[in-house]
Amino acid sequence: MGQLETSKGISSVLSTLQVLEVVAQRQPIGVSELARATGMPKSSVHRCLVTLREAGWLKIVDPNRVLWGVTSKPLDIGLSSSGEQSLRDVAHPHLEALRDSINETVHLVIRDGNSLTIIMREDSRQAVRTFVEIGTRAPLHATSCGLAVLAKLGDDEINGLLACGLNRYTDTTPTSLERVREEIERTRTRGFSTNDESWWRPGVSAIGAAIMNSAGRPVAALAVSVPSSRFERDKIAAYGECAVKTAAAISESLADR
Repeated sequence: MGQLETSKGISSVLSTLQVLEVVAQRQPIGVSELARATGMPKSSVHRCLVTLREAGWLKIVDPNRVLWGVTSKPLDIGLSSSGEQSLRDVAHPHLEALRDSINETVHLVIRDGNSLTIIMREDSRQAVRTFVEIGTRAPLHATSCGLAVLAKLGDDEINGLLACGLNRYTDTTPTSLERVREEIERTRTRGFSTNDESWWRPGVSAIGAAIMNSAGRPVAALAVSVPSSRFERDKIAAYGECAVKTAAAISESLADR
């Protein structure tokens, strides 16, 4: 293969990886938005999408609007290489038990820098329930899991993470440092976090608890996720206690490994 062909091949690979990264960051996303974000022609974006779908990395998550998202393949590879696969193995029976006890959806997330990645979901069996794709990235300041993680960190580390920016996702998202710090202090006092105002996704409320490693660092968190229309304030304490006990059990199991 000549130098020109090699150069073209490398460029094609880099373009495909760029599309994968943008989809992971902005999913669900369509071809037009991808073309704008990458600066690539739509035809080139489409070729990359087809290649990634055939390889099992991407899929169409909204057939009506033709929006794309990642499959669990990149997540599984990342978890295996980092050793976090054991977290899912350890957490699975605990999350199932929590889901069964309250009949609401439970999510498991890992911290990934200044954001979170959803790595497991145990769905409620109720007809109306919350839903989010595995592999979706979530913000720290606008989720119950994020607050639960932040509450276990030192103030200097928190300040560094919050300095990265407080994006608005809904009309109720806390976007001031003062407000987020207030929520962190409430979380520390209670032992669990609450998001009863749909900060990240409209119509979704949640209760979160941090999962700790053997060094006492928050490496993950779980959330009881409830449609806001069914979120009853008189159940917050009970759900919070269940979430904390489950997170503690997972933390203890991780420490034993």
